[in-house]
Amino acid sequence: MKTDQDIQAANEETRQAWNTNAAYWDEKMGEGNDFVNLLEWPAILRLLEPQPGQHILDIATGNGLTARRLAGLGAQVTAFDFSEELIQLAKARSTPGLPIRYLVLDATDASALLASLAGSPHSSFPSALCNMALFDMADIEPLFHVLPRLLEPGGRFVFSLTHPAFNNTSSVHVAEEMDLEGQIVSTYSVKVSRYMTPSQAHGAALQGQPKPQLYFERPLQYYFNLGFRNGFVLDGFEECAFPPGHPQSKPLSWGGNFSEIPPVLVARLRLPA
Repeated sequence: MKTDQDIQAANEETRQAWNTNAAYWDEKMGEGNDFVNLLEWPAILRLLEPQPGQHILDIATGNGLTARRLAGLGAQVTAFDFSEELIQLAKARSTPGLPIRYLVLDATDASALLASLAGSPHSSFPSALCNMALFDMADIEPLFHVLPRLLEPGGRFVFSLTHPAFNNTSSVHVAEEMDLEGQIVSTYSVKVSRYMTPSQAHGAALQGQPKPQLYFERPLQYYFNLGFRNGFVLDGFEECAFPPGHPQSKPLSWGGNFSEIPPVLVARLRLPA
């Protein structure tokens, strides 16, 4: 079992890695890639349902990609990340006048979240978003515990993940040939050797990044039960896969060859009204 000291050390290692990788990430990711544009964002829009004038909390915003998209739809956005370097890049990418307030905040620090976000004119959000970042957090329990105090009654929390069952650090992409009624056909699958037990492992979000970062992997039941214990219900869930024929940079990279296997999921938790 991890101690508080273990969690703090892992969190600090992760912060340092993202500060080191910030410029590379910003250059390569920019305003989005196929994962964002085809898998994550359409499902986020369906589940978050952002409205003009709404005040939305963007958790672990990275280079501000989702904050700018939400602001472009007319939302008022408070966006934070624990990487000072990423927040500087987010500010640099944002057009002056966009209704975004950027903060350097650690989502694993409940006291800091409450001090900065609760009980102020900027508190009480109808919705919150965390796009592809919960698996970058050494401890997500403080965030789930604090969110009911930040959201309005009936408020929604939408988050996206690399699919824990199919797209984790143990996943191996497999290509095989088989004889199907006299025709030699290629099949593509994913072999997974670990899922149930929460774990952490080093990996690379983008090929060639300067420093590997830690992934904190948890089964789906961990996320959902944590939400349920903090008063949420699950009322929206999408698993997102690339369509058949979608181009891919390599035969075994995510793309159309794996159209039956979702690398991403998006879920919506909601508080009682």
